[in-house]
Amino acid sequence: MTVFCGIDRAEDHHDVALVDDAGQLLAKRRITDDAPGYQPLLDLLAEHGDTADEPIPVAIETGRGLLVAALNSGTRPIYAINPLAAARYRDRHSLSRKKSDPGNALVLANILRTDRHAHRRLPADSDLAHAITVLARAQQDAVWARQQLVNQVRSLLREYFPAALDAFPGRQHGLARPEARGVLTVAPTPARAAKLTMPQLRAALKRAGRTRSIDAEADRLRTVFRGGYARQQQAIEDAMGHQLLTLVRQLDAACPAAEDLTTAVEGHFRRHPDAEILLSFPGLGVQLAARALAEIGDDRTRFADARALKAYAGSAPITRASGKKRYVGRRFIKNDRLITAGFLWAFSALTVSSGAEAHYGRQRERGDWHARAQRLLFNRMIGQLYHCLQTRQLFDEQHAFTSSAADLAVAA
Repeated sequence: MTVFCGIDRAEDHHDVALVDDAGQLLAKRRITDDAPGYQPLLDLLAEHGDTADEPIPVAIETGRGLLVAALNSGTRPIYAINPLAAARYRDRHSLSRKKSDPGNALVLANILRTDRHAHRRLPADSDLAHAITVLARAQQDAVWARQQLVNQVRSLLREYFPAALDAFPGRQHGLARPEARGVLTVAPTPARAAKLTMPQLRAALKRAGRTRSIDAEADRLRTVFRGGYARQQQAIEDAMGHQLLTLVRQLDAACPAAEDLTTAVEGHFRRHPDAEILLSFPGLGVQLAARALAEIGDDRTRFADARALKAYAGSAPITRASGKKRYVGRRFIKNDRLITAGFLWAFSALTVSSGAEAHYGRQRERGDWHARAQRLLFNRMIGQLYHCLQTRQLFDEQHAFTSSAADLAVAA
């Protein structure tokens, strides 16, 4: 008898339902979200035939958390069912569309019983790959949070302190640089910035870590701050200066956090066996390669072929046909983090790979816009990445773009 398990996850408790291959409810139980609650679940599975050789498959609406970690031992297949998909299945059992936790657990178990083949189980990635996923995603979130703060600072400075924008232009991270944050801390308003002396400016630059051309930079800043700019009323200017100091303090915390995570990602990524293959691809640095590995994983059986990986990444077009109508467009259901890294990867590859540049150029000549041509380049390169990871070989420019030998000769 085949047994299937469904778990409806909540914040402090979980509902469990077990059904057989005929859809008969075998057992149901509510467990707590802690170690004493996980053990009765494992005992319940063991009572119904769960062994290391023949584990009971489990369906749950999340792929993360301590409960999943407790279940993800050995070879037990775990299926993370999208809550929207579970809601559609629920309509088959209840016309009222009312949701209950025990009923939802039963629905999840029946999803495995009837349509297990249509859902993908959680990949069997290594612990190192899981660690890289955690760090790479955290680093990406930290970079986004830092940029959001920079945008807020820039928007505020436009309202009352345009001299600061001229003093710290956008090159080399602009307002996120230690020098910019250090100077804005001691001079958050145009009035205070205009009164800064050369010794004060030199001291601020030294505290920020600058070691070269301090006198020239201090003189440049003094000239900019004493230029003719429009000003707010003094009371409004002081209030905005106080707001700026608050944002700069947040930026002071966000910048080191992003740098610390960047270092951690690099340390973990370089220890992974796939690191050398990923770094052999043009346009892939350590951080981008780590983000790609974080989303792809190192379970080589996760994707049946390159087409499956391309669909997961959202780079392959999707075709919808009904009657006489046929539509080919981009995918909206995809891994957003992977496609974001893919666009950066494709853009970087244009400057270091003649084959990638030629492929992009052909798409543009056919009338594709930049975004589509870039996505199609990523689509081709992620297919090449799949092949290299499966065959354990490094990227080779000549073999990767053999269909464009003439273009490579021209570009060379």
